[in-house]
Amino acid sequence: MTVNAPVARTPRAATLRKQETILVEAERQFARYGFEGVSLDSIAAALDLSRQNLLYHWPSKEDLYRAVLDSVMGEWMASMTAITQADEPEAAIQSYVAVKLRFSRERATGNAVFTREIMAGAPRYQDVLKAQVMPLLHADVARFERWADEGRVRRIDFTHLMFLIWSSTQAYADLGPQFALYMGKPALDEADFERARLLLTELIWRSLQP
Repeated sequence: MTVNAPVARTPRAATLRKQETILVEAERQFARYGFEGVSLDSIAAALDLSRQNLLYHWPSKEDLYRAVLDSVMGEWMASMTAITQADEPEAAIQSYVAVKLRFSRERATGNAVFTREIMAGAPRYQDVLKAQVMPLLHADVARFERWADEGRVRRIDFTHLMFLIWSSTQAYADLGPQFALYMGKPALDEADFERARLLLTELIWRSLQP
């Protein structure tokens, strides 16, 4: 007698919506209070859910925390292909900086969760960073090396160039409220991010011109 393997069920739309709502609230709380300052009870209470209902979707706080980081990382990594897929180095820089700044603006709380994890030494996410981010970093550096071999960019330390791009664009998420305070406004607006994009792109490209 043949025994059929169980068929995996696709989550219902209502289940997916609830999971998304939980992830949004978890991201907000982890961004503000850090991993240690958040409990499943605090997330459930904010959403008017029972703890048991929350555990149905994620069996532990660490699982939920990693799910938040997975969501942030997935969106961030989608922007990391701009260099390896580009034919022209100047266009690659323009696209990469633009996407990273847009991510900093549109996913500020996710950036905050990610930054907290990194500043703590990535104790709960180091395996993912090594497995997923390092290969993409090496691929970006290799593309710059090829462009340098072709005489299309000046040869510099391309690994630290990538660190510079990451940190300068990430600052607009981590330090955005501080920048806005110094500029006398409640928050950075679209024009501020556009001016940052133009300046960063120009400075980075000038450093690469042969």
